[in-house]
Amino acid sequence: MKQESFSDMEYRCRKKKTKREEFLEIMDEIIPWEEWVSLVVPHYPTGKRGRPPIEIETMLRMYLLQCWFSLSDEGVEDAIYDSYAMRKFMGINFFEQDVPDATTLLHFRHLLEEKGIGKLFFDAINRCLERAGRMMRGGSIVDATLISAPSSTKNAEKKRDPEMHSVKKGNQWHFGMKCHTGVDAGSGFVHTVEATAANVHDVTIAARLLREDDKAVYGDSAYLGIEKREEIKSNPQLSAIEYRINRRPGRFPRVSDNAIDWERYIENRKSAVRCKVEHPYRIVKNIFGFRKTVYRGLRKNLNRLHVLFASANLYMLARAGGSLCPA
Repeated sequence: MKQESFSDMEYRCRKKKTKREEFLEIMDEIIPWEEWVSLVVPHYPTGKRGRPPIEIETMLRMYLLQCWFSLSDEGVEDAIYDSYAMRKFMGINFFEQDVPDATTLLHFRHLLEEKGIGKLFFDAINRCLERAGRMMRGGSIVDATLISAPSSTKNAEKKRDPEMHSVKKGNQWHFGMKCHTGVDAGSGFVHTVEATAANVHDVTIAARLLREDDKAVYGDSAYLGIEKREEIKSNPQLSAIEYRINRRPGRFPRVSDNAIDWERYIENRKSAVRCKVEHPYRIVKNIFGFRKTVYRGLRKNLNRLHVLFASANLYMLARAGGSLCPA
Protein backbone atom coordinates (compact mmCIF):
# COMPACT_ATOMS: atom_id res chain seq x y z
CA MET A 1 0.00 0.00 0.00
CA LYS A 2 1.13 3.54 -0.74
CA GLN A 3 2.06 5.68 2.21
CA GLU A 4 -0.51 8.34 3.04
CA SER A 5 0.43 11.97 2.68
CA PHE A 6 -0.55 14.65 5.17
CA SER A 7 -3.30 15.84 2.83
CA ASP A 8 -4.68 12.29 2.65
CA MET A 9 -4.83 12.03 6.42
CA GLU A 10 -6.42 15.46 6.73
CA TYR A 11 -9.02 14.67 4.06
CA ARG A 12 -9.84 11.35 5.70
CA CYS A 13 -10.98 13.21 8.83
CA ARG A 14 -13.72 15.15 7.03
CA LYS A 15 -17.28 14.82 8.36
CA LYS A 16 -19.08 14.56 5.01
CA LYS A 17 -18.48 13.00 1.60
CA THR A 18 -19.37 15.08 -1.40
CA LYS A 19 -21.65 13.74 -4.12
CA ARG A 20 -18.73 13.92 -6.54
CA GLU A 21 -16.59 11.69 -4.34
CA GLU A 22 -19.43 9.19 -3.82
CA PHE A 23 -20.03 9.02 -7.57
CA LEU A 24 -16.34 8.50 -8.34
CA GLU A 25 -16.05 5.76 -5.71
CA ILE A 26 -19.04 3.97 -7.25
CA MET A 27 -17.61 4.15 -10.77
CA ASP A 28 -14.09 3.21 -9.63
CA GLU A 29 -15.43 0.06 -8.01
CA ILE A 30 -17.73 -1.15 -10.78
CA ILE A 31 -15.77 -0.39 -13.99
CA PRO A 32 -13.90 -3.46 -15.33
CA TRP A 33 -10.58 -1.62 -15.67
CA GLU A 34 -8.52 -4.60 -16.84
CA GLU A 35 -10.91 -5.38 -19.69
CA TRP A 36 -11.14 -1.74 -20.81
CA VAL A 37 -7.36 -1.33 -20.70
CA SER A 38 -6.91 -4.51 -22.76
CA LEU A 39 -9.07 -2.97 -25.50
CA VAL A 40 -6.73 0.04 -25.77
CA VAL A 41 -3.43 -1.89 -25.60
CA PRO A 42 -3.32 -2.99 -29.30
CA HIS A 43 -3.60 0.65 -30.43
CA TYR A 44 -1.46 2.38 -27.78
CA PRO A 45 2.19 3.40 -28.36
CA THR A 46 4.66 0.83 -27.05
CA GLY A 47 7.32 3.37 -26.04
CA LYS A 48 10.10 1.78 -28.11
CA ARG A 49 10.67 5.15 -29.76
CA GLY A 50 10.35 8.55 -28.14
CA ARG A 51 9.47 9.23 -24.53
CA PRO A 52 7.82 6.47 -22.46
CA PRO A 53 4.01 6.66 -22.72
CA ILE A 54 1.83 7.32 -19.69
CA GLU A 55 -0.01 4.28 -18.33
CA ILE A 56 -3.22 3.50 -20.20
CA GLU A 57 -5.36 3.31 -17.07
CA THR A 58 -4.20 6.77 -15.96
CA MET A 59 -5.14 8.29 -19.32
CA LEU A 60 -8.41 6.36 -19.39
CA ARG A 61 -9.37 7.65 -15.96
CA MET A 62 -8.60 11.21 -17.05
CA TYR A 63 -10.66 10.78 -20.22
CA LEU A 64 -13.62 9.43 -18.24
CA LEU A 65 -13.47 12.42 -15.88
CA GLN A 66 -13.64 14.65 -18.93
CA CYS A 67 -16.72 12.82 -20.23
CA TRP A 68 -18.56 12.57 -16.91
CA PHE A 69 -18.09 16.21 -15.91
CA SER A 70 -18.26 17.70 -19.43
CA LEU A 71 -14.85 19.38 -19.26
CA SER A 72 -12.42 20.55 -21.92
CA ASP A 73 -8.90 19.14 -22.20
CA GLU A 74 -7.46 22.06 -20.24
CA GLY A 75 -10.46 22.12 -17.89
CA VAL A 76 -10.08 18.53 -16.72
CA GLU A 77 -6.34 19.04 -16.13
CA ASP A 78 -7.05 22.04 -13.90
CA ALA A 79 -9.94 20.25 -12.17
CA ILE A 80 -7.71 17.34 -11.14
CA TYR A 81 -5.23 19.76 -9.58
CA ASP A 82 -8.08 21.52 -7.75
CA SER A 83 -10.20 18.54 -6.66
CA TYR A 84 -8.94 16.00 -4.13
CA ALA A 85 -11.74 13.58 -5.14
CA MET A 86 -10.59 13.63 -8.77
CA ARG A 87 -6.93 13.25 -7.79
CA LYS A 88 -7.88 10.28 -5.61
CA PHE A 89 -9.81 8.71 -8.53
CA MET A 90 -6.78 9.22 -10.77
CA GLY A 91 -4.47 7.66 -8.16
CA ILE A 92 -1.94 10.47 -8.52
CA ASN A 93 0.53 11.40 -5.81
CA PHE A 94 2.03 14.82 -6.47
CA PHE A 95 5.26 13.71 -4.74
CA GLU A 96 5.81 11.22 -7.55
CA GLN A 97 4.02 12.47 -10.69
CA ASP A 98 2.06 15.30 -12.21
CA VAL A 99 -1.32 15.28 -13.93
CA PRO A 100 -1.01 14.44 -17.67
CA ASP A 101 -1.21 17.66 -19.66
CA ALA A 102 -4.06 18.67 -21.95
CA THR A 103 -2.12 17.85 -25.13
CA THR A 104 -1.48 14.27 -23.99
CA LEU A 105 -5.19 13.85 -23.25
CA LEU A 106 -6.01 15.31 -26.68
CA HIS A 107 -3.87 12.68 -28.42
CA PHE A 108 -5.37 9.90 -26.31
CA ARG A 109 -8.91 11.07 -27.07
CA HIS A 110 -8.17 11.19 -30.80
CA LEU A 111 -6.84 7.63 -30.58
CA LEU A 112 -10.10 6.42 -29.00
CA GLU A 113 -12.17 8.25 -31.62
CA GLU A 114 -10.18 7.06 -34.64
CA LYS A 115 -10.23 3.41 -33.56
CA GLY A 116 -13.85 3.45 -32.36
CA ILE A 117 -12.82 2.22 -28.92
CA GLY A 118 -15.83 3.88 -27.29
CA LYS A 119 -18.08 1.28 -28.95
CA LEU A 120 -15.73 -1.48 -27.80
CA PHE A 121 -16.16 -0.24 -24.21
CA PHE A 122 -19.93 -0.19 -24.67
CA ASP A 123 -20.06 -3.71 -26.14
CA ALA A 124 -17.75 -5.03 -23.42
CA ILE A 125 -20.07 -3.72 -20.69
CA ASN A 126 -23.09 -5.31 -22.38
CA ARG A 127 -21.29 -8.65 -22.55
CA CYS A 128 -20.49 -8.38 -18.84
CA LEU A 129 -24.13 -7.55 -18.06
CA GLU A 130 -25.31 -10.59 -20.02
CA ARG A 131 -22.78 -12.92 -18.35
CA ALA A 132 -23.90 -11.64 -14.96
CA GLY A 133 -27.55 -12.23 -15.86
CA ARG A 134 -28.39 -8.54 -15.49
CA MET A 135 -29.55 -7.87 -19.06
CA MET A 136 -32.64 -9.77 -20.13
CA ARG A 137 -33.74 -10.82 -23.60
CA GLY A 138 -36.97 -10.90 -25.58
CA GLY A 139 -37.99 -7.24 -25.70
CA SER A 140 -36.62 -3.80 -26.54
CA ILE A 141 -37.69 -0.18 -26.18
CA VAL A 142 -36.73 2.26 -28.93
CA ASP A 143 -36.54 6.01 -28.59
CA ALA A 144 -34.57 9.06 -29.72
CA THR A 145 -33.57 12.40 -28.23
CA LEU A 146 -32.36 15.65 -29.74
CA ILE A 147 -28.92 16.97 -28.82
CA SER A 148 -28.25 20.57 -29.77
CA ALA A 149 -25.13 21.69 -31.61
CA PRO A 150 -23.54 25.16 -31.68
CA SER A 151 -25.08 27.19 -34.48
CA SER A 152 -22.27 29.75 -34.50
CA THR A 153 -20.27 30.32 -37.70
CA LYS A 154 -17.26 31.83 -35.90
CA ASN A 155 -14.77 29.29 -37.21
CA ALA A 156 -12.19 28.97 -39.97
CA GLU A 157 -14.74 27.76 -42.54
CA LYS A 158 -17.40 30.31 -41.54
CA LYS A 159 -19.96 27.49 -41.58
CA ARG A 160 -22.01 25.46 -39.16
CA ASP A 161 -21.28 21.77 -38.70
CA PRO A 162 -22.26 20.19 -42.07
CA GLU A 163 -23.21 16.87 -40.44
CA MET A 164 -25.79 18.51 -38.17
CA HIS A 165 -29.21 19.68 -39.32
CA SER A 166 -32.22 21.72 -38.26
CA VAL A 167 -35.56 20.19 -37.31
CA LYS A 168 -38.80 21.56 -35.92
CA LYS A 169 -40.20 19.97 -32.78
CA GLY A 170 -43.49 21.44 -31.66
CA ASN A 171 -43.20 25.15 -32.33
CA GLN A 172 -39.45 25.36 -31.82
CA TRP A 173 -36.56 24.81 -34.23
CA HIS A 174 -33.53 22.80 -33.09
CA PHE A 175 -30.12 22.52 -34.77
CA GLY A 176 -28.01 19.49 -33.96
CA MET A 177 -28.04 15.72 -33.95
CA LYS A 178 -30.31 12.94 -32.79
CA CYS A 179 -29.31 10.05 -30.53
CA HIS A 180 -31.25 6.81 -31.12
CA THR A 181 -31.17 4.06 -28.49
CA GLY A 182 -32.42 0.53 -28.07
CA VAL A 183 -33.06 -0.35 -24.42
CA ASP A 184 -33.63 -3.76 -22.86
CA ALA A 185 -37.31 -3.84 -21.88
CA GLY A 186 -36.71 -5.97 -18.79
CA SER A 187 -33.71 -4.28 -17.17
CA GLY A 188 -33.63 -0.80 -18.70
CA PHE A 189 -29.99 -1.10 -19.83
CA VAL A 190 -29.04 0.39 -23.21
CA HIS A 191 -27.93 -2.23 -25.73
CA THR A 192 -27.66 -0.19 -28.95
CA VAL A 193 -26.75 3.44 -29.73
CA GLU A 194 -26.92 5.22 -33.09
CA ALA A 195 -26.40 8.86 -34.08
CA THR A 196 -27.87 10.79 -37.02
CA ALA A 197 -28.58 14.36 -38.04
CA ALA A 198 -31.56 15.89 -36.25
CA ASN A 199 -33.84 15.80 -39.32
CA VAL A 200 -33.72 11.98 -39.66
CA HIS A 201 -37.05 10.51 -38.55
CA ASP A 202 -37.01 8.13 -35.59
CA VAL A 203 -38.73 5.25 -37.39
CA THR A 204 -36.12 5.09 -40.18
CA ILE A 205 -33.43 3.98 -37.69
CA ALA A 206 -35.63 1.65 -35.63
CA ALA A 207 -34.58 -1.55 -37.44
CA ARG A 208 -30.94 -0.95 -36.44
CA LEU A 209 -31.93 -0.75 -32.76
CA LEU A 210 -33.51 -4.20 -32.53
CA ARG A 211 -31.89 -7.47 -31.45
CA GLU A 212 -32.15 -10.81 -33.18
CA ASP A 213 -34.11 -12.47 -30.38
CA ASP A 214 -36.57 -9.64 -29.67
CA LYS A 215 -40.20 -10.78 -29.46
CA ALA A 216 -41.79 -7.43 -28.52
CA VAL A 217 -40.83 -3.79 -29.14
CA TYR A 218 -42.14 -0.71 -27.36
CA GLY A 219 -42.03 2.86 -28.68
CA ASP A 220 -43.85 6.17 -28.68
CA SER A 221 -46.15 7.41 -31.43
CA ALA A 222 -43.17 8.42 -33.61
CA TYR A 223 -42.80 4.71 -34.46
CA LEU A 224 -46.38 4.15 -35.62
CA GLY A 225 -46.41 2.13 -38.85
CA ILE A 226 -43.01 0.57 -38.22
CA GLU A 227 -44.31 -2.89 -39.14
CA LYS A 228 -45.18 -1.59 -42.63
CA ARG A 229 -41.66 -0.46 -43.50
CA GLU A 230 -39.80 -2.41 -46.16
CA GLU A 231 -36.77 -3.25 -43.99
CA ILE A 232 -39.15 -4.80 -41.43
CA LYS A 233 -41.40 -6.69 -43.84
CA SER A 234 -38.46 -8.12 -45.81
CA ASN A 235 -36.83 -9.54 -42.67
CA PRO A 236 -38.55 -12.71 -41.35
CA GLN A 237 -37.27 -12.18 -37.81
CA LEU A 238 -38.22 -8.49 -37.59
CA SER A 239 -41.62 -9.02 -39.20
CA ALA A 240 -42.50 -11.61 -36.52
CA ILE A 241 -41.99 -9.12 -33.67
CA GLU A 242 -45.02 -7.74 -31.84
CA TYR A 243 -44.80 -3.95 -32.04
CA ARG A 244 -46.48 -2.37 -29.02
CA ILE A 245 -46.38 1.27 -30.09
CA ASN A 246 -48.21 3.98 -28.16
CA ARG A 247 -51.08 5.60 -30.05
CA ARG A 248 -51.55 9.34 -30.27
CA PRO A 249 -53.81 10.59 -27.44
CA GLY A 250 -56.17 12.35 -29.83
CA ARG A 251 -57.06 9.06 -31.55
CA PHE A 252 -58.72 7.41 -28.54
CA PRO A 253 -62.47 6.76 -28.89
CA ARG A 254 -64.84 8.36 -26.43
CA VAL A 255 -66.45 6.20 -23.77
CA SER A 256 -69.40 6.75 -21.48
CA ASP A 257 -68.92 7.73 -17.83
CA ASN A 258 -69.74 4.25 -16.49
CA ALA A 259 -67.68 2.26 -19.02
CA ILE A 260 -64.11 1.06 -18.47
CA ASP A 261 -61.71 2.84 -20.82
CA TRP A 262 -59.78 -0.21 -21.95
CA GLU A 263 -58.00 1.67 -24.75
CA ARG A 264 -56.37 4.12 -22.36
CA TYR A 265 -55.62 1.33 -19.87
CA ILE A 266 -53.69 -0.59 -22.55
CA GLU A 267 -51.77 2.54 -23.52
CA ASN A 268 -50.89 3.17 -19.88
CA ARG A 269 -49.48 -0.36 -19.61
CA LYS A 270 -47.34 0.25 -22.69
CA SER A 271 -46.09 3.54 -21.23
CA ALA A 272 -45.24 1.84 -17.93
CA VAL A 273 -42.70 -0.28 -19.82
CA ARG A 274 -41.59 2.39 -22.27
CA CYS A 275 -40.67 4.88 -19.51
CA LYS A 276 -37.50 2.86 -18.78
CA VAL A 277 -35.92 4.39 -21.86
CA GLU A 278 -35.90 7.80 -20.19
CA HIS A 279 -33.63 6.81 -17.29
CA PRO A 280 -30.37 6.49 -19.31
CA TYR A 281 -31.20 9.76 -21.09
CA ARG A 282 -31.53 11.49 -17.75
CA ILE A 283 -28.10 10.28 -16.65
CA VAL A 284 -26.38 11.19 -19.92
CA LYS A 285 -27.99 14.60 -20.32
CA ASN A 286 -28.56 15.76 -16.74
CA ILE A 287 -25.84 14.07 -14.68
CA PHE A 288 -23.10 13.85 -17.33
CA GLY A 289 -24.17 17.15 -18.92
CA PHE A 290 -24.24 16.00 -22.56
CA ARG A 291 -27.01 18.39 -23.59
CA LYS A 292 -25.00 19.92 -26.42
CA THR A 293 -22.47 18.39 -28.79
CA VAL A 294 -18.86 19.07 -27.86
CA TYR A 295 -17.22 18.10 -31.17
CA ARG A 296 -17.88 18.65 -34.86
CA GLY A 297 -19.17 15.65 -36.79
CA LEU A 298 -21.22 12.62 -35.84
CA ARG A 299 -18.37 10.13 -35.45
CA LYS A 300 -16.67 11.88 -32.53
CA ASN A 301 -19.94 12.55 -30.75
CA LEU A 302 -21.08 8.95 -31.25
CA ASN A 303 -17.85 7.69 -29.70
CA ARG A 304 -18.52 9.86 -26.65
CA LEU A 305 -22.15 8.69 -26.50
CA HIS A 306 -20.99 5.06 -26.42
CA VAL A 307 -18.70 5.84 -23.48
CA LEU A 308 -21.45 7.77 -21.66
CA PHE A 309 -24.13 5.11 -22.14
CA ALA A 310 -21.68 2.40 -21.03
CA SER A 311 -21.06 4.49 -17.92
CA ALA A 312 -24.81 5.05 -17.48
CA ASN A 313 -25.44 1.28 -17.58
CA LEU A 314 -22.80 0.75 -14.90
CA TYR A 315 -24.12 3.61 -12.77
CA MET A 316 -27.69 2.26 -12.91
CA LEU A 317 -26.40 -1.21 -12.01
CA ALA A 318 -24.46 0.13 -9.03
CA ARG A 319 -27.37 2.26 -7.80
CA ALA A 320 -29.55 -0.86 -7.89
CA GLY A 321 -27.05 -2.71 -5.71
CA GLY A 322 -25.87 -5.04 -8.47
CA SER A 323 -22.47 -6.01 -9.76
CA LEU A 324 -20.88 -7.51 -12.87
CA CYS A 325 -20.10 -10.76 -11.07
CA PRO A 326 -22.23 -13.71 -12.26
CA ALA A 327 -25.09 -14.44 -9.87
